[in-house]
Amino acid sequence: MQRIALAAVAGAHGVKGELRLKLFTDSVENLKRHKRVFIGDSERTLEGVRAAPSGAVARIEGVADRSGAEALRGSLLEVDRSALPPLEEGEYYHADLIGLACVDSAGAEVGRVAAVENYGAGDLLDVERTDGKQSLIPFKPGIADLERDRIVIDPEFLA
Repeated sequence: MQRIALAAVAGAHGVKGELRLKLFTDSVENLKRHKRVFIGDSERTLEGVRAAPSGAVARIEGVADRSGAEALRGSLLEVDRSALPPLEEGEYYHADLIGLACVDSAGAEVGRVAAVENYGAGDLLDVERTDGKQSLIPFKPGIADLERDRIVIDPEFLA
């Protein structure tokens, strides 16, 4: 079963085992709807989560002190792909874009999506080109369009 990362553990919050999280989702509400999460290969109960200035703070089953929380630093908080809500027209999950073929307007393959980044100004596709080079391109209409399980790219942006 495919898992989707909703957050990463950035460290401990306080001394009672709470975790500081870096969110990969739009809001804490998207994480709150899940009661069961995976950290590594371990499935655990999400006992509580609240917004914080730089992400979120969560309580996870089995983590009772600061050292337990610190031991999870760098771990991903994941859910099964099937537990995510259905998408509306024009919506996508980053994980669904990774691995898609990138083609030009004539349909010739120019690469594959290696990753999706977002530094605050919108999603960027990290395209591993067929010549082995990497390009970061904005995932914006007219530049990179999702069409039938592939990305149609304007080659002018493959610098």
